[in-house]
Amino acid sequence: MAKELKELTKRSENYAQWYQDLVIKANLAENSAVRGCMVIKPYGYAIWEKMQHILDAKFKETGHENAYFPLLIPKSFLSKEAEHVEGFAKECAVVTHYRLRTNADKTGVEVDPNAKLEEELIIRPTSETIIWNTYRNWIQSYRDLPILCNQWANVMRWEMRTRLFLRTAEFLWQEGHTAHATQEEALEEARIIHDIYADFAENYMALPVVKGSKTASERFAGAIETYTIEAMMQDGKALQAGTSHFLGQNFGKAFDVTFIDKNGQTDHAWATSWGVSTRLIGALIMAHSDDNGLVLPPQLAPIQVVIVPIYRNDEQLAQISEKVKGIVANLKKMGISVKFDDADNKKPGWKFAEYELKGVPVRLAMGGRDLENNTIEVMRRDTLVKETITCDGIEEFVKNLLDEIQQNIFKKAFDYRASHTVEADTYDDFKVKLDEGNFILAHWDGTSETEEQIKNETKATIRCIPLEGDETPGVCIVTGKPSARRVLFARSY
Repeated sequence: MAKELKELTKRSENYAQWYQDLVIKANLAENSAVRGCMVIKPYGYAIWEKMQHILDAKFKETGHENAYFPLLIPKSFLSKEAEHVEGFAKECAVVTHYRLRTNADKTGVEVDPNAKLEEELIIRPTSETIIWNTYRNWIQSYRDLPILCNQWANVMRWEMRTRLFLRTAEFLWQEGHTAHATQEEALEEARIIHDIYADFAENYMALPVVKGSKTASERFAGAIETYTIEAMMQDGKALQAGTSHFLGQNFGKAFDVTFIDKNGQTDHAWATSWGVSTRLIGALIMAHSDDNGLVLPPQLAPIQVVIVPIYRNDEQLAQISEKVKGIVANLKKMGISVKFDDADNKKPGWKFAEYELKGVPVRLAMGGRDLENNTIEVMRRDTLVKETITCDGIEEFVKNLLDEIQQNIFKKAFDYRASHTVEADTYDDFKVKLDEGNFILAHWDGTSETEEQIKNETKATIRCIPLEGDETPGVCIVTGKPSARRVLFARSY
């Protein structure tokens, strides 16, 4: 394991390679035999399960229900909302046949040319079209509204350049799709989910985010308004961590989803959609981890506490095990996930390095001398600080320590972002500060042409128009034209 750690590329040398090394060496995921697709390994999937559990509870608390809709979408459905299909057309995987047959020389199989589908099917890049076609059958009156559905699913977007968790052809996500009787209700829904995502990022992922809305060119295809949360990674780049979209009546009209309102008038339903994906695991890694491995916030760590015995013989192991048994039981009663690693095929030093690499927030170690002195060694992963304390009250100490670690990880990320968020008043200054790895607040004239010019010349995009921030008017850094307020620019993943 020491060799494994030594081979972990340092962030300062090659941040992208460090990330790739860490995902693989920490056993989170690996590339699969299918181009652009990944295998999420048990430890990585355990993080996703914790994310699912927390978010699912929050959705249900706000009245949402889970459902499931087909993976395959008729091609004609994507033709019904022009902006939507244009946004996803280049990423779609298409099913054209429904049967294979043995080839002529009996060495394998081939597509049966006689089994061509009458209409091609699209592997879902997102589910608005299939869901709104379904909602047409569910909605007749305002009494049928709102419909608040979410689904946990996989989607396919044919990415050419992929990176584990951050951008893969197939990924896991949740996608909410809601229908409402009024514009006000739909807008409120989009904002509620926006708040849920921000709360989850900050209080569970320990990830400070900027809440804002997207510019017209950066909105979700078919949306009237897109709300986003933007997070800073340790290389100064932004990562879009979640989006919530107000879709207006676009899909209601495209799929003829009408209802009779309270006044007896016919109207089209108002829509929202929203989602987060397994790229949140990538955000978790890049925002907090270090050259020793993962640093996981306790709220999302599959193992919050690991206990490693240090022993000379089986008799001493038995004594330590008996002593630790009560600690393990008490920690579990507190809702803390704990592992007692008494496996005899690895030495304690190897285990220490392994759990450090995997980002376990708290490591406890007990040896013969600790047994005699009623003490235990505690190491916290966020700072790597060790101390030896009495076993009396260790459970409460660990509980408080986990809370402290959660807060400290957030504070470290928050302080890093604060020190790398700057203002720029000229285009030259903007470029210099961008190359230094900063989020930049700058004035923009509001035109897509200027936005595109900045993107082409610097690879920076407007991440969002912050909901909170400096709304003092100024002049655009590029054109000198009037600007209503500063917006947030950054290079991004």
